[in-house]
Amino acid sequence: MYKKLLLWVIFLSFIFCGCGKKQEFTDDLDKILKQNKLVVGVRTDTMPFGFKDEKGQYAGYDVDIANIIGESLLGDAKKVEFVPVTASDRIRKLITRDVDILIATISITEPRERILDFSVPYYIAGQAMMLPVGSDIISLRELSGRKVIIVYGSTSERSIRTGIPDVNVIGYRTYDEAFNALKTGHADALIADDTLLYRYVLNDKSFKLLPKRYSKEYYAIAFRKDEASQRLQVRVNSILQSLQSSGRLNRLQEKWGIAN
Repeated sequence: MYKKLLLWVIFLSFIFCGCGKKQEFTDDLDKILKQNKLVVGVRTDTMPFGFKDEKGQYAGYDVDIANIIGESLLGDAKKVEFVPVTASDRIRKLITRDVDILIATISITEPRERILDFSVPYYIAGQAMMLPVGSDIISLRELSGRKVIIVYGSTSERSIRTGIPDVNVIGYRTYDEAFNALKTGHADALIADDTLLYRYVLNDKSFKLLPKRYSKEYYAIAFRKDEASQRLQVRVNSILQSLQSSGRLNRLQEKWGIAN
């Protein structure tokens, strides 16, 4: 047992000390430049923000932004390496350094700001209403006395019950179940975050989103809350601000059908 423990100690010391061969970096930006690679955590289940296309390639608005940042930092978008993340594991993968940054439909919130740093926002999301194309509903007020679908536990559930007390709310556990219920005529509308609804209206032209948003969520690129990330944040913010001022960010949103 003692010999096995000793071997493990020696093995771990090789990993952490690198036995003199470990490459030293001054900060995250220095690491990215020296390794000539940017590792980005992205979602694959949030079309059109992050998904896999028919060829199995990463695609979407978030992926385009990652490629632009990679090209700006390293001169070649092909030097971006994508790592798939989910809503439940994305922060862990950032903190454990599986990825350099997150571009993964992550919104700025006070609890997250305690453990992460964020770039300037690159998209404003919000709650939206999805309806059949032929619906005569044009605002929340017209939901009074009608049936509305929500997903249990979502922020839309709380807001709709508060804003329209006499609305008939029907809840489902998943967004696919909720959409199927709307499609089969079980209700007049479905309310959820627009980023979760876009894929349905993109794939089924018999449904639409009303243009108004009933909340604001600022999507931003997430960094580790560490002094080592500060120079990288400055560079990324500069890139995003340039995209905004040049109009390229808006053109990307139009490309993916998410222009506000």
